[in-house]
Amino acid sequence: MTPRQIPKKIDKARILRAVASSSAIETGEAVAAIEKKLKRAKESKFGQLTLAE
Repeated sequence: MTPRQIPKKIDKARILRAVASSSAIETGEAVAAIEKKLKRAKESKFGQLTLAE
């Protein structure tokens, strides 16, 4: 029997990068530009809200 692997904790930076790269593929924009928009959006009206864990 093989030992069970402990899953790595996914941090918010990785999620942000994944969303940005996925959006970049769909829209043709640069990943860095979309990441910057997403980071700025965090500071907007609903910036104090967090994702459920």
